[in-house]
Amino acid sequence: MTQGTGWGGDGGPYGNGPYGNGPYGNGPYGNGPQGPYGWGGWTPPPPPKPGVIPLAPLDLGGILGGAFATLGRYWKQLFGVALTVYGAAMLAVAAAAAVAYGAVGDHLPKVFDPPYDVDPSWTDIRPLLIAFGCVWAFGMLALLAATAMIQATCPAIVQDAVLGRPATFGAIWRRASARIPAVLGTVVISALISLVPMVLLLAGFGAILFTYVALDGSGGAAWLIPLGFLGALAFAPLAVWLWVRFSLAPAAAVIESQGPLAALRRSADLVRGAWWRIFGISLLAYVMAAVTSMVIQQLVNVVGLFPGMIGASDVDGDPTAAQLLVAVGGYLLLVLFSQLISQLITTTFPQLVLNLLYMDQRIRKENLAAALIEAAAVPPAR
Repeated sequence: MTQGTGWGGDGGPYGNGPYGNGPYGNGPYGNGPQGPYGWGGWTPPPPPKPGVIPLAPLDLGGILGGAFATLGRYWKQLFGVALTVYGAAMLAVAAAAAVAYGAVGDHLPKVFDPPYDVDPSWTDIRPLLIAFGCVWAFGMLALLAATAMIQATCPAIVQDAVLGRPATFGAIWRRASARIPAVLGTVVISALISLVPMVLLLAGFGAILFTYVALDGSGGAAWLIPLGFLGALAFAPLAVWLWVRFSLAPAAAVIESQGPLAALRRSADLVRGAWWRIFGISLLAYVMAAVTSMVIQQLVNVVGLFPGMIGASDVDGDPTAAQLLVAVGGYLLLVLFSQLISQLITTTFPQLVLNLLYMDQRIRKENLAAALIEAAAVPPAR
């Protein structure tokens, strides 16, 4: 084969010719500095972004930006679910309190307004304590169920947000409510993780009260104080480590339809090798949500101080009942609304960040981006 006509010669079509050092060699598509696709000018195309995040491994800005974008685009669905579940929980607790009052209300005057020089009897105190304990336990269960519903709602919304699809309240509600048992299981198991250090810490405070109040500082239970605090300090790092390890379980329970134990194992697999990263980003999200909630509460308090605003400042020195009702009622409504907004932010924003961390870990470990790109190209079912 003569030079200039073969596959590797200097003058052949794939040698120094058109595909050698020519147009596809050191020319515009080769190593030439001025070539648009050469080493001096080529840059990889950006990853596709059909929704709130680019379908590629995410950095801190991408995760926080995706959480803010999801909160901005789907706030109606989040607000609607939060208002429904927390409102239902409040009504249920109020009904339980009314039932408890009807059952033990006769004992209240005997305990809180007894006759002079007459101490309340244990017969009157015991039913009040039982009723209070029952209402408190019922309230905790209602709050736990409402929180589980929110934690099931966030992954359902993130599924659509990542693909850039619209989501209706009804569709999100049906998808989230179907996964409440699994999410509730992960929430309960995760809550039990922190129970040991919490009990030990409370034991330390209880020992202090028992020693210095009931026993007048005689030290009968003083040995419980260092035991309680040392036990809490010893178990707190373990509780934090396990909490981060299982923090992606609600997302796995909803997005992958996993059961509680399977979702916890799935979370542990995804967190492995990225514990510090997930801990730092999730901690930052919780701090941001807490600071935002504090700012909202302070703004409401400041608004109540200005003359002409809704609040006690509208009440004259000798207000009528109607003026007092309008001022106090308006301020209470403002406080209730701000509390609801704060609860929405503190509950949903960290969960959105955790769900995006779940997506990020699957993109990094399982090449989920390819499946998401394919799913984004398919029109949603009507």
